[in-house]
Amino acid sequence: MRSVRTVKVGNRTLDGKKIYIQSMLNIPASDIEGSVCQAAELEKAGCEIIRAAIPDMAAVKLIPAIKNVVKIPLVADIHFDYKLALESVAAGIDKIRINPGNIGDFDKVKAVAKACADNNIPIRIGVNTGSLEKYILAK
Repeated sequence: MRSVRTVKVGNRTLDGKKIYIQSMLNIPASDIEGSVCQAAELEKAGCEIIRAAIPDMAAVKLIPAIKNVVKIPLVADIHFDYKLALESVAAGIDKIRINPGNIGDFDKVKAVAKACADNNIPIRIGVNTGSLEKYILAK
């Protein structure tokens, strides 16, 4: 039997025993009202975890706006700017999804990991060889 580490994501427990219905918002992050409405519709339809792209600092405003309306966990999908992850943590996100290869140098990835650890926020690491090539070649 495979060993699985239990991880809390908001009010959900990922333990390998249950598969949660997840969806990603497809409304532009700049449309906060539309994103909040879509999140509420997803929750009403049975979605159990929502993921939202956080492409810029203005999009961080999505986090409290959505969390004020839905009761299910919200995951921030972060690319390129580690500061977006740090601000998402400060805004109360339930989980961060990053690709270390496009976040930048090791210290930036480490800062995200520390902020998440300090706030008990899990991280999903997205990995592909193209984005991690600089780390592989540096070793």
